Amino acid sequence: MRDFSNDHRFLSINTATVRKQGDLAAIVEACARHGIRAVSPWRDQVAQVGLKRAVKAVRDAGLDLSGYCRGGMFTADGAHRNEARADNRRAVDEAKALGAPCLVLVVGGLPQYSRPGSAASRDLAAAHTMVEDEIAALLEYAKSANMPLAIEPLHPMYAADRACVNTARQALDICERIDPAATGMLGVAIDTYHVWWDFELPAQIRRAGRKRLLAFHVCDWLVPTRDLLLDRGMMGDGVIDIRKAR
Repeated sequence: MRDFSNDHRFLSINTATVRKQGDLAAIVEACARHGIRAVSPWRDQVAQVGLKRAVKAVRDAGLDLSGYCRGGMFTADGAHRNEARADNRRAVDEAKALGAPCLVLVVGGLPQYSRPGSAASRDLAAAHTMVEDEIAALLEYAKSANMPLAIEPLHPMYAADRACVNTARQALDICERIDPAATGMLGVAIDTYHVWWDFELPAQIRRAGRKRLLAFHVCDWLVPTRDLLLDRGMMGDGVIDIRKAR
């Protein structure tokens, strides 16, 4: 495994991990100062400083993007579905303006959590069907912007509120049904934190290949985990066999 301790050129930081240290402009400046050449910003951080300022900060620093987080949260009742669709189209536009190589999709769980105000449901299968239908619809818009979409499977503990797609196999099955020609416009974002437990992971990464594997996020699983969202470890501090995932 490559040692990046003295050479940061091949590192990318997901800006959510340092959001307490400053706004997006400050994070971008700090990354450039330390020789980190890429970032993956979050939409709320872009909104905080404004899209135009975010674009300028990234360009002035000479940084690349490794992705843009996030689109998705597709599940909604009828009263909120158009809102979800419009929000995702805006996410595609923002990703394009920033020069992102892909828009990462956190697909959503049950509608009352994905789009607050939606009617409550316990039907996870219906949520999964809605996710696939909405990704198919968004893909047409994304193609017009030449912005690839990357489905990110999340750990099953998030199935209710964040993502009902929980394995690489599920995500790739969706890709193959919607984009059977593997055009490069639809793939997956693999995060070791979310899928390390899945014994099928190495085989599914091989299945994804270059055309489908659009993003790869690395961190570690701490034992005990004290916060289900924020308690992630630096690589090597937890129990994930990261070498095997690579």
